[in-house]
Amino acid sequence: MGKGGKGKGKDKGGGKGKGKVKGKGKDGGKKGGKGGKGGKGKGKKGAFKVVIEAHRHEGVFISKGKDDSLVTRNMAPGESVYGEKRLVAEPEEGSEEKIEYRVWNPFRSKLGAGIVGGIGAMPIKPGSKVLYLGGASGTTVSHVSDMIGPEGVVYAVEFSHRSGRDLTNMAKRRPNVVPIVEDARQPQRYRMLIGMVDVIFSDVAQPDQARIVTLNASFFLKNGGWVVISIKANCVDSTAAPEAVFAMEVDKLRKDGCKPKEQLTLEPYHRDHALVTGIYRAAKKKKDD
Repeated sequence: MGKGGKGKGKDKGGGKGKGKVKGKGKDGGKKGGKGGKGGKGKGKKGAFKVVIEAHRHEGVFISKGKDDSLVTRNMAPGESVYGEKRLVAEPEEGSEEKIEYRVWNPFRSKLGAGIVGGIGAMPIKPGSKVLYLGGASGTTVSHVSDMIGPEGVVYAVEFSHRSGRDLTNMAKRRPNVVPIVEDARQPQRYRMLIGMVDVIFSDVAQPDQARIVTLNASFFLKNGGWVVISIKANCVDSTAAPEAVFAMEVDKLRKDGCKPKEQLTLEPYHRDHALVTGIYRAAKKKKDD
């Protein structure tokens, strides 16, 4: 019942709010108030009829309504991880199973912001094996868990013991999450816990992040695997322009065997952040004779 109440006022009416979808949780109270009657009506309706469409990136979906929201299919139905809104879609014809989705707030997630912002390629997909550096308390890790599904696995490395406790508790309800409370600068310490992975996602906000990522890649990332990095400019160099910092970090990746593919700013969700993707030890194209 509590969930339904939220849906009426805060989330359906306002959280998803005036065009900031996506920032539902962020704008909750203020925009919920503005939403007023319209928000309530929509919330009631949404509790029963939710239209979910597949996103162009596998493992991600769009909740259609007055304002569209990015959602993932909940791997642990009935459970919210960070207070996010949950939606139940009507079962398809011939099926009795209702499917639960979780709204993905891009203000709380660099990866979510990248998808909402229009990243061209998203290597994290159903069945992927992912090494996630900087898992924090598991907000984005939980959505990666949803994206990869039961056939995938996400190894989430977090240095902070406090955040690591939250991450570990979240993982108890998600069998495809392996929490690792360790220092990402020392991958040899957890090498026995991780097999080869398809993707490394990094959100460690450290000056030497590029080195940390490529060091982990040398241990765990398959040749031709993907690297996805969230770069926070002022964590690398607070005196330089963000664009210069991003270019410098991309150059470091290139020198360490990553072929950069795409760079996307995360404004307006995260100030002075960029998401960079690249392929690790990409196979060289053979020249035609």
